[in-house]
Amino acid sequence: MSGLELSLIAFALLLLAIFLRMPIAVAMAITGFVGSWIVLGKPNAVLSQMKSLTYDTFSSYSLSIVPLFLLMGQFATKSGMSQALFRAASDWLGHRKGGVAMAAVGACAGFGAVCGSSLATASTMGQLALPEMRKRGYSDALATGVLAAGGTLGILIPPSVILVIYSIMTEQNIVKMFVAAIVPGIMAALGYIVAVMVYVRVRPNSATTAERVSLQQRLHSLAQVWPVLVIFGLVIGGIAADWNWIKPGTQALFSPTEGAAVGAIATGLYGLWTGGLNSKTISDCILQTASATAMIFFILLGAQLFNTFLAFTQTPQLIADWVSGQGFQPMVILILMLVFYLVLGCVMDSLSMILLTIPIFFPIIESLDFGMSAEMTAIWFGILALVVVEVGLITPPVGMNLFIIQSMAKDIPIQRTYVGVLPFLLSDLIRVALLLLFPAIALWLVSGS
Repeated sequence: MSGLELSLIAFALLLLAIFLRMPIAVAMAITGFVGSWIVLGKPNAVLSQMKSLTYDTFSSYSLSIVPLFLLMGQFATKSGMSQALFRAASDWLGHRKGGVAMAAVGACAGFGAVCGSSLATASTMGQLALPEMRKRGYSDALATGVLAAGGTLGILIPPSVILVIYSIMTEQNIVKMFVAAIVPGIMAALGYIVAVMVYVRVRPNSATTAERVSLQQRLHSLAQVWPVLVIFGLVIGGIAADWNWIKPGTQALFSPTEGAAVGAIATGLYGLWTGGLNSKTISDCILQTASATAMIFFILLGAQLFNTFLAFTQTPQLIADWVSGQGFQPMVILILMLVFYLVLGCVMDSLSMILLTIPIFFPIIESLDFGMSAEMTAIWFGILALVVVEVGLITPPVGMNLFIIQSMAKDIPIQRTYVGVLPFLLSDLIRVALLLLFPAIALWLVSGS
Protein backbone atom coordinates (compact mmCIF):
# COMPACT_ATOMS: atom_id res chain seq x y z
CA MET A 1 0.00 0.00 0.00
CA SER A 2 1.37 3.40 -0.98
CA GLY A 3 1.73 6.27 1.46
CA LEU A 4 -0.99 8.24 -0.34
CA GLU A 5 -3.46 5.34 -0.12
CA LEU A 6 -2.67 4.88 3.56
CA SER A 7 -3.21 8.56 4.29
CA LEU A 8 -6.55 8.60 2.43
CA ILE A 9 -7.77 5.62 4.47
CA ALA A 10 -6.56 7.31 7.65
CA PHE A 11 -8.37 10.53 6.74
CA ALA A 12 -11.61 8.61 6.11
CA LEU A 13 -11.29 6.83 9.46
CA LEU A 14 -10.58 10.16 11.16
CA LEU A 15 -13.76 11.69 9.76
CA LEU A 16 -15.72 8.59 10.79
CA ALA A 17 -14.41 8.88 14.35
CA ILE A 18 -15.40 12.55 14.44
CA PHE A 19 -18.89 11.76 13.13
CA LEU A 20 -19.21 9.17 15.92
CA ARG A 21 -18.55 12.02 18.41
CA MET A 22 -15.04 11.01 19.43
CA PRO A 23 -13.19 14.12 20.71
CA ILE A 24 -11.41 15.63 17.73
CA ALA A 25 -8.07 15.94 19.52
CA VAL A 26 -8.17 12.24 20.47
CA ALA A 27 -9.24 11.19 16.97
CA MET A 28 -6.39 13.10 15.31
CA ALA A 29 -3.83 11.92 17.87
CA ILE A 30 -4.76 8.23 17.58
CA THR A 31 -4.95 8.34 13.78
CA GLY A 32 -1.60 10.12 13.53
CA PHE A 33 0.10 7.82 16.05
CA VAL A 34 -1.13 4.57 14.46
CA GLY A 35 -0.42 5.87 10.95
CA SER A 36 3.15 6.86 11.85
CA TRP A 37 3.62 3.47 13.52
CA ILE A 38 2.56 1.71 10.29
CA VAL A 39 4.84 3.90 8.15
CA LEU A 40 7.91 3.65 10.39
CA GLY A 41 7.28 0.07 11.50
CA LYS A 42 8.72 0.75 14.96
CA PRO A 43 6.55 1.89 17.89
CA ASN A 44 9.63 3.07 19.79
CA ALA A 45 10.49 5.45 16.97
CA VAL A 46 6.98 6.96 17.15
CA LEU A 47 7.16 7.32 20.95
CA SER A 48 10.57 8.97 20.68
CA GLN A 49 9.25 11.33 18.03
CA MET A 50 6.29 12.26 20.27
CA LYS A 51 8.67 13.44 22.98
CA SER A 52 10.30 16.07 20.80
CA LEU A 53 7.05 16.89 18.97
CA THR A 54 5.24 17.76 22.20
CA TYR A 55 8.02 20.06 23.35
CA ASP A 56 8.42 21.73 19.96
CA THR A 57 4.66 22.34 19.72
CA PHE A 58 4.11 23.86 23.16
CA SER A 59 7.38 25.78 23.46
CA SER A 60 6.50 28.07 20.55
CA TYR A 61 6.62 31.69 21.72
CA SER A 62 3.95 32.65 19.20
CA LEU A 63 1.41 30.38 20.93
CA SER A 64 1.60 32.48 24.10
CA ILE A 65 -0.69 34.94 22.33
CA VAL A 66 -3.57 32.42 22.55
CA PRO A 67 -4.13 32.36 26.34
CA LEU A 68 -3.62 36.12 26.50
CA PHE A 69 -6.37 36.82 23.97
CA LEU A 70 -8.59 34.23 25.67
CA LEU A 71 -8.03 35.97 29.02
CA MET A 72 -8.81 39.30 27.39
CA GLY A 73 -12.10 37.85 26.15
CA GLN A 74 -12.96 36.47 29.60
CA PHE A 75 -12.29 39.85 31.22
CA ALA A 76 -14.42 41.56 28.56
CA THR A 77 -17.28 39.16 29.23
CA LYS A 78 -17.24 39.75 32.99
CA SER A 79 -16.51 43.50 32.96
CA GLY A 80 -19.83 44.75 31.60
CA MET A 81 -18.58 45.78 28.15
CA SER A 82 -21.28 43.75 26.44
CA GLN A 83 -24.06 45.56 28.33
CA ALA A 84 -22.65 48.97 27.45
CA LEU A 85 -22.27 48.05 23.79
CA PHE A 86 -25.78 46.69 23.47
CA ARG A 87 -27.30 49.66 25.33
CA ALA A 88 -25.54 52.16 23.08
CA ALA A 89 -26.45 50.32 19.88
CA SER A 90 -30.06 49.94 21.02
CA ASP A 91 -30.37 53.64 21.88
CA TRP A 92 -29.15 54.64 18.42
CA LEU A 93 -30.96 51.98 16.33
CA GLY A 94 -33.86 50.73 18.45
CA HIS A 95 -36.42 53.18 17.04
CA ARG A 96 -36.03 51.68 13.56
CA LYS A 97 -37.95 48.67 12.32
CA GLY A 98 -35.88 45.72 13.49
CA GLY A 99 -33.58 48.14 15.29
CA VAL A 100 -32.91 45.93 18.30
CA ALA A 101 -31.76 43.13 15.98
CA MET A 102 -29.47 45.62 14.21
CA ALA A 103 -28.24 46.75 17.62
CA ALA A 104 -27.42 43.15 18.49
CA VAL A 105 -25.27 42.90 15.35
CA GLY A 106 -23.47 46.14 16.21
CA ALA A 107 -22.89 45.02 19.79
CA CYS A 108 -21.57 41.64 18.58
CA ALA A 109 -19.12 43.45 16.27
CA GLY A 110 -17.90 45.68 19.09
CA PHE A 111 -17.63 42.81 21.54
CA GLY A 112 -15.84 40.66 18.96
CA ALA A 113 -13.18 43.37 18.70
CA VAL A 114 -12.09 42.63 22.27
CA CYS A 115 -13.16 38.99 22.62
CA GLY A 116 -11.90 36.94 19.66
CA SER A 117 -14.26 34.00 20.27
CA SER A 118 -17.41 33.26 18.33
CA LEU A 119 -19.00 31.07 20.99
CA ALA A 120 -18.30 33.62 23.74
CA THR A 121 -19.72 36.44 21.63
CA ALA A 122 -22.86 34.47 20.78
CA SER A 123 -23.50 33.36 24.36
CA THR A 124 -22.75 36.74 25.95
CA MET A 125 -24.80 38.83 23.56
CA GLY A 126 -27.54 36.21 23.51
CA GLN A 127 -28.07 36.63 27.24
CA LEU A 128 -28.56 40.37 26.75
CA ALA A 129 -30.35 40.74 23.44
CA LEU A 130 -32.56 37.66 23.26
CA PRO A 131 -34.80 38.59 26.23
CA GLU A 132 -35.03 42.16 24.94
CA MET A 133 -36.13 41.10 21.45
CA ARG A 134 -38.65 38.60 22.76
CA LYS A 135 -40.07 41.22 25.13
CA ARG A 136 -40.53 43.60 22.20
CA GLY A 137 -42.39 41.03 20.12
CA TYR A 138 -39.68 39.99 17.66
CA SER A 139 -40.30 36.69 15.92
CA ASP A 140 -38.45 33.69 17.32
CA ALA A 141 -36.77 33.07 13.97
CA LEU A 142 -35.33 36.59 13.64
CA ALA A 143 -34.29 36.85 17.29
CA THR A 144 -32.33 33.59 17.34
CA GLY A 145 -31.07 33.81 13.76
CA VAL A 146 -29.53 37.26 14.12
CA LEU A 147 -27.76 36.33 17.37
CA ALA A 148 -26.34 33.10 15.95
CA ALA A 149 -25.02 35.03 12.94
CA GLY A 150 -23.78 37.99 14.99
CA GLY A 151 -21.74 35.65 17.17
CA THR A 152 -19.58 34.70 14.20
CA LEU A 153 -18.15 38.22 14.21
CA GLY A 154 -16.13 37.16 17.26
CA ILE A 155 -13.67 35.14 15.18
CA LEU A 156 -13.65 37.39 12.13
CA ILE A 157 -13.01 40.83 13.61
CA PRO A 158 -9.47 40.88 15.01
CA PRO A 159 -8.08 39.84 17.38
CA SER A 160 -8.94 36.27 16.35
CA VAL A 161 -7.48 33.08 17.79
CA ILE A 162 -8.19 31.24 14.52
CA LEU A 163 -6.11 33.77 12.58
CA VAL A 164 -3.25 33.34 15.07
CA ILE A 165 -3.29 29.56 14.58
CA TYR A 166 -3.45 29.91 10.79
CA SER A 167 -0.55 32.36 10.82
CA ILE A 168 1.60 30.01 12.89
CA MET A 169 0.78 26.99 10.72
CA THR A 170 1.52 28.77 7.44
CA GLU A 171 4.37 30.96 8.79
CA GLN A 172 2.57 34.19 7.97
CA ASN A 173 2.76 37.55 9.71
CA ILE A 174 0.08 37.71 12.43
CA VAL A 175 -0.16 41.48 12.20
CA LYS A 176 -0.85 41.41 8.46
CA MET A 177 -3.50 38.74 8.95
CA PHE A 178 -5.24 40.91 11.56
CA VAL A 179 -5.12 43.95 9.29
CA ALA A 180 -6.47 41.96 6.33
CA ALA A 181 -9.46 40.81 8.40
CA ILE A 182 -10.64 44.32 9.30
CA VAL A 183 -12.47 45.15 6.05
CA PRO A 184 -14.15 41.71 5.70
CA GLY A 185 -15.21 42.02 9.35
CA ILE A 186 -16.84 45.38 8.73
CA MET A 187 -18.48 43.96 5.59
CA ALA A 188 -19.90 41.09 7.65
CA ALA A 189 -21.46 43.43 10.23
CA LEU A 190 -22.93 45.71 7.57
CA GLY A 191 -24.18 42.71 5.59
CA TYR A 192 -26.02 41.36 8.63
CA ILE A 193 -27.63 44.75 9.28
CA VAL A 194 -28.79 44.89 5.65
CA ALA A 195 -30.14 41.35 6.02
CA VAL A 196 -32.20 42.47 9.02
CA MET A 197 -33.54 45.45 7.06
CA VAL A 198 -34.61 43.22 4.19
CA TYR A 199 -36.05 40.58 6.53
CA VAL A 200 -38.34 43.00 8.37
CA ARG A 201 -39.59 44.44 5.09
CA VAL A 202 -40.40 41.02 3.68
CA ARG A 203 -41.97 39.95 6.99
CA PRO A 204 -43.28 43.12 8.66
CA ASN A 205 -44.75 41.23 11.63
CA SER A 206 -41.35 39.79 12.58
CA ALA A 207 -40.14 42.96 14.36
CA THR A 208 -41.34 46.10 16.10
CA THR A 209 -39.99 49.58 16.73
CA ALA A 210 -39.00 51.13 20.04
CA GLU A 211 -39.55 54.67 21.21
CA ARG A 212 -36.84 57.07 20.07
CA VAL A 213 -34.65 58.14 22.98
CA SER A 214 -33.35 61.66 23.40
CA LEU A 215 -30.12 62.80 21.79
CA GLN A 216 -28.66 63.43 25.25
CA GLN A 217 -29.29 59.82 26.27
CA ARG A 218 -27.86 58.51 23.02
CA LEU A 219 -24.68 60.54 23.47
CA HIS A 220 -24.44 59.38 27.07
CA SER A 221 -24.72 55.70 26.12
CA LEU A 222 -22.22 56.22 23.30
CA ALA A 223 -19.77 57.70 25.76
CA GLN A 224 -19.97 54.49 27.81
CA VAL A 225 -18.38 52.39 25.05
CA TRP A 226 -15.14 54.36 24.83
CA PRO A 227 -13.16 51.55 26.59
CA VAL A 228 -13.90 49.20 23.67
CA LEU A 229 -12.58 51.73 21.16
CA VAL A 230 -9.53 52.47 23.30
CA ILE A 231 -8.65 48.81 23.87
CA PHE A 232 -9.20 47.83 20.24
CA GLY A 233 -7.18 50.83 19.06
CA LEU A 234 -4.43 50.10 21.57
CA VAL A 235 -4.11 46.42 20.65
CA ILE A 236 -4.58 46.54 16.86
CA GLY A 237 -3.11 50.03 16.45
CA GLY A 238 -0.18 49.17 18.71
CA ILE A 239 0.84 46.14 16.65
CA ALA A 240 -0.10 47.38 13.17
CA ALA A 241 0.27 51.18 13.01
CA ASP A 242 3.44 53.14 12.37
CA TRP A 243 4.73 54.36 15.75
CA ASN A 244 8.19 55.38 14.56
CA TRP A 245 7.64 58.89 15.94
CA ILE A 246 7.35 57.41 19.46
CA LYS A 247 9.64 54.39 19.16
CA PRO A 248 12.36 55.29 16.62
CA GLY A 249 13.70 52.50 14.47
CA THR A 250 10.58 50.35 14.59
CA GLN A 251 7.14 50.43 13.04
CA ALA A 252 5.00 48.74 15.69
CA LEU A 253 4.68 49.91 19.26
CA PHE A 254 4.75 46.32 20.45
CA SER A 255 4.65 42.74 19.12
CA PRO A 256 1.39 40.76 18.78
CA THR A 257 2.12 38.87 22.00
CA GLU A 258 2.86 42.11 23.84
CA GLY A 259 -0.30 43.60 22.34
CA ALA A 260 -2.35 40.67 23.64
CA ALA A 261 -0.85 41.17 27.11
CA VAL A 262 -1.61 44.90 27.01
CA GLY A 263 -5.18 44.17 25.89
CA ALA A 264 -5.72 41.66 28.68
CA ILE A 265 -4.37 44.07 31.31
CA ALA A 266 -6.39 47.01 29.94
CA THR A 267 -9.59 44.96 29.86
CA GLY A 268 -8.92 43.70 33.37
CA LEU A 269 -8.36 47.22 34.69
CA TYR A 270 -11.61 48.33 33.07
CA GLY A 271 -13.41 45.46 34.78
CA LEU A 272 -11.96 46.44 38.15
CA TRP A 273 -12.97 50.06 37.54
CA THR A 274 -16.57 49.16 36.69
CA GLY A 275 -16.82 46.61 39.49
CA GLY A 276 -17.46 43.73 37.09
CA LEU A 277 -14.28 42.00 38.23
CA ASN A 278 -13.54 40.93 41.78
CA SER A 279 -11.50 38.17 43.35
CA LYS A 280 -14.09 35.51 42.48
CA THR A 281 -14.71 36.59 38.87
CA ILE A 282 -10.98 37.02 38.24
CA SER A 283 -10.41 33.50 39.52
CA ASP A 284 -13.22 32.24 37.26
CA CYS A 285 -11.70 34.05 34.26
CA ILE A 286 -8.29 32.50 34.89
CA LEU A 287 -9.72 29.00 35.30
CA GLN A 288 -11.87 29.28 32.18
CA THR A 289 -8.91 30.63 30.23
CA ALA A 290 -6.76 27.74 31.41
CA SER A 291 -9.47 25.24 30.45
CA ALA A 292 -9.96 26.76 26.98
CA THR A 293 -6.18 26.97 26.43
CA ALA A 294 -5.72 23.34 27.43
CA MET A 295 -8.45 22.31 25.00
CA ILE A 296 -6.90 24.28 22.13
CA PHE A 297 -3.40 23.02 22.87
CA PHE A 298 -4.62 19.42 23.06
CA ILE A 299 -6.22 19.82 19.64
CA LEU A 300 -2.96 21.36 18.39
CA LEU A 301 -0.99 18.36 19.63
CA GLY A 302 -3.41 15.94 18.00
CA ALA A 303 -3.16 17.91 14.76
CA GLN A 304 0.63 17.87 14.93
CA LEU A 305 0.65 14.08 15.32
CA PHE A 306 -1.67 13.69 12.34
CA ASN A 307 0.31 16.21 10.27
CA THR A 308 3.55 14.37 11.08
CA PHE A 309 1.99 11.18 9.76
CA LEU A 310 0.99 13.04 6.57
CA ALA A 311 4.55 14.33 6.26
CA PHE A 312 5.92 10.77 6.53
CA THR A 313 3.66 9.70 3.66
CA GLN A 314 4.43 12.91 1.69
CA THR A 315 0.69 13.25 1.08
CA PRO A 316 0.51 17.08 0.91
CA GLN A 317 3.27 17.23 -1.70
CA LEU A 318 1.83 14.33 -3.70
CA ILE A 319 -1.64 15.86 -3.77
CA ALA A 320 -0.23 19.28 -4.68
CA ASP A 321 1.78 17.77 -7.54
CA TRP A 322 -1.25 15.80 -8.77
CA VAL A 323 -3.53 18.85 -8.71
CA SER A 324 -0.93 20.98 -10.52
CA GLY A 325 -0.55 18.33 -13.19
CA GLN A 326 -4.28 18.11 -13.97
CA GLY A 327 -4.46 21.53 -15.55
CA PHE A 328 -7.39 22.71 -13.42
CA GLN A 329 -7.96 26.44 -13.21
CA PRO A 330 -6.68 27.78 -9.85
CA MET A 331 -10.04 29.44 -9.12
CA VAL A 332 -11.89 26.14 -9.63
CA ILE A 333 -9.62 24.39 -7.15
CA LEU A 334 -10.05 27.18 -4.62
CA ILE A 335 -13.85 27.10 -4.94
CA LEU A 336 -13.86 23.33 -4.36
CA MET A 337 -11.83 23.85 -1.19
CA LEU A 338 -14.29 26.46 0.06
CA VAL A 339 -17.24 24.16 -0.67
CA PHE A 340 -15.48 21.42 1.30
CA TYR A 341 -15.19 23.84 4.23
CA LEU A 342 -18.92 24.56 4.04
CA VAL A 343 -19.74 20.85 4.18
CA LEU A 344 -17.22 20.14 6.93
CA GLY A 345 -18.51 23.08 8.94
CA CYS A 346 -21.81 21.28 9.45
CA VAL A 347 -20.15 18.74 11.74
CA MET A 348 -16.91 20.28 13.00
CA ASP A 349 -15.78 23.37 14.92
CA SER A 350 -13.73 26.11 13.28
CA LEU A 351 -10.36 25.43 14.94
CA SER A 352 -10.46 21.73 14.12
CA MET A 353 -11.31 22.47 10.48
CA ILE A 354 -8.31 24.77 10.14
CA LEU A 355 -5.92 22.36 11.85
CA LEU A 356 -7.14 19.39 9.83
CA THR A 357 -7.20 20.94 6.37
CA ILE A 358 -4.48 23.57 6.18
CA PRO A 359 -1.57 21.05 6.05
CA ILE A 360 -3.22 19.53 2.96
CA PHE A 361 -4.76 22.59 1.32
CA PHE A 362 -1.98 25.13 1.84
CA PRO A 363 0.70 23.31 -0.22
CA ILE A 364 -1.84 23.13 -3.06
CA ILE A 365 -2.55 26.87 -2.79
CA GLU A 366 1.21 27.56 -2.82
CA SER A 367 1.57 25.61 -6.07
CA LEU A 368 -1.14 27.62 -7.88
CA ASP A 369 -0.74 30.95 -9.64
CA PHE A 370 -3.35 33.56 -8.71
CA GLY A 371 -1.36 36.46 -10.11
CA MET A 372 -0.19 37.60 -6.67
CA SER A 373 2.90 37.17 -4.56
CA ALA A 374 3.14 34.09 -2.34
CA GLU A 375 2.55 36.20 0.78
CA MET A 376 -0.53 37.96 -0.59
CA THR A 377 -1.95 34.63 -1.79
CA ALA A 378 -1.46 33.11 1.66
CA ILE A 379 -3.15 36.05 3.38
CA TRP A 380 -6.05 36.06 0.91
CA PHE A 381 -6.60 32.33 1.30
CA GLY A 382 -6.45 32.66 5.09
CA ILE A 383 -9.19 35.30 5.10
CA LEU A 384 -11.33 33.26 2.71
CA ALA A 385 -10.90 30.15 4.85
CA LEU A 386 -11.77 32.10 7.99
CA VAL A 387 -14.92 33.56 6.42
CA VAL A 388 -16.12 30.17 5.17
CA VAL A 389 -15.33 28.55 8.53
CA GLU A 390 -17.42 31.31 10.09
CA VAL A 391 -20.30 30.39 7.75
CA GLY A 392 -20.00 26.80 8.97
CA LEU A 393 -20.80 27.95 12.51
CA ILE A 394 -24.33 28.89 11.44
CA THR A 395 -24.93 26.27 8.74
CA PRO A 396 -27.82 23.91 9.59
CA PRO A 397 -28.23 21.30 10.84
CA VAL A 398 -25.42 21.36 13.41
CA GLY A 399 -23.74 24.78 13.26
CA MET A 400 -22.33 25.32 16.75
CA ASN A 401 -23.66 28.87 17.15
CA LEU A 402 -27.18 27.63 16.44
CA PHE A 403 -27.02 25.35 19.45
CA ILE A 404 -25.47 28.02 21.67
CA ILE A 405 -28.48 30.25 21.03
CA GLN A 406 -30.86 27.29 21.23
CA SER A 407 -29.59 26.51 24.74
CA MET A 408 -30.76 29.97 25.83
CA ALA A 409 -34.22 29.63 24.27
CA LYS A 410 -35.16 26.00 24.80
CA ASP A 411 -38.83 26.72 24.16
CA ILE A 412 -38.07 27.80 20.58
CA PRO A 413 -37.94 24.89 18.08
CA ILE A 414 -34.54 24.61 16.44
CA GLN A 415 -36.29 24.65 13.05
CA ARG A 416 -37.29 28.27 13.71
CA THR A 417 -33.64 29.16 14.21
CA TYR A 418 -32.76 27.38 10.96
CA VAL A 419 -35.28 29.57 9.14
CA GLY A 420 -34.12 32.75 10.86
CA VAL A 421 -30.46 32.24 9.99
CA LEU A 422 -31.04 31.76 6.23
CA PRO A 423 -30.92 35.51 5.30
CA PHE A 424 -27.60 35.82 7.13
CA LEU A 425 -26.23 32.75 5.36
CA LEU A 426 -27.14 34.41 2.07
CA SER A 427 -25.32 37.57 3.19
CA ASP A 428 -22.27 35.45 4.04
CA LEU A 429 -22.26 33.71 0.66
CA ILE A 430 -22.45 37.05 -1.14
CA ARG A 431 -19.49 38.27 0.92
CA VAL A 432 -17.50 35.12 0.10
CA ALA A 433 -18.19 35.66 -3.60
CA LEU A 434 -17.01 39.29 -3.40
CA LEU A 435 -13.81 38.33 -1.58
CA LEU A 436 -13.22 35.55 -4.08
CA LEU A 437 -13.72 37.76 -7.14
CA PHE A 438 -12.01 40.86 -5.72
CA PRO A 439 -9.01 39.87 -3.56
CA ALA A 440 -8.11 43.55 -3.16
CA ILE A 441 -10.97 43.92 -0.66
CA ALA A 442 -8.98 41.90 1.86
CA LEU A 443 -5.51 42.92 0.70
CA TRP A 444 -5.60 46.67 0.15
CA LEU A 445 -4.88 47.56 3.78
CA VAL A 446 -2.04 45.03 3.85
CA SER A 447 -0.53 46.08 0.54
CA GLY A 448 -0.64 49.71 1.65
CA SER A 449 1.09 49.01 4.96
